[in-house]
Amino acid sequence: MRVLFLGDIVGKHGRQAACELLPSIKDEYQLDLVIANGENAAGGIGLTSETAQDLLQSGIDIITGGNHIFAHKEMENVLSNDILPIVRPLNYPSGVVGQGFIIKKGIAVVNLLGRVFINGALDCPFKAMDCFLAETPKLPKVIIVDMHAEATSEKKALGYYLDGRVSAVLGTHTHVPTADEQILPNGTAYISDVGMCGSVYSVIGDEPQDVINRFLTGMQNRLSVAKDRHQICNGLLLEIDEQSGKAISIQRIMREVFL
Repeated sequence: MRVLFLGDIVGKHGRQAACELLPSIKDEYQLDLVIANGENAAGGIGLTSETAQDLLQSGIDIITGGNHIFAHKEMENVLSNDILPIVRPLNYPSGVVGQGFIIKKGIAVVNLLGRVFINGALDCPFKAMDCFLAETPKLPKVIIVDMHAEATSEKKALGYYLDGRVSAVLGTHTHVPTADEQILPNGTAYISDVGMCGSVYSVIGDEPQDVINRFLTGMQNRLSVAKDRHQICNGLLLEIDEQSGKAISIQRIMREVFL
């Protein structure tokens, strides 16, 4: 089976770029499932019911989150009813609303949140995956993990920790695509960061001058999503053996569009 994973979608233009480019990508590669990290889709931070619906209507099957998934208060209600196929990090402490994984079309999609350089009282993502794999009934062979984390070392360590136990460990959060895509020795596809869907002329999706001002002044001024209409869509194409759950191939996808 073929699965497309889109990197962090940033703001309105990022959503529009994904919506514009996805139909042709689906036709070209005959995809079985499309996953996207949407935790920055609403104004550059967080997700809302409306922006989630936009992404789902564009052809995205499952939306994953990260450290900003609850940035908008309404998401507590959205995630508590499990109506929309949105996954929040599995390793949030017990009692947090929402689901840490979804099984759709014979594929389990799991979201994890790293702990290095990220604030929050999080459970260990390594141990959370151990419990998930040991205790979840009727798991399919194909399991894809979105590891939303800052530190490359934490992502890479998780990749090796899960090698042979899941189909893919895909890094998100830093918005910069890395060139280390590979299939690990026991058949798990890995990349440190898929990248983003957002403005080409930006600092990880934000207006460059806003970010420069932060560095010049040390003040935490509000960042605005870049308004440039030249958009990039970073994704990762996986081909997976559905019988064994092992990855066959991994390929970075990059498309650009003027909106």
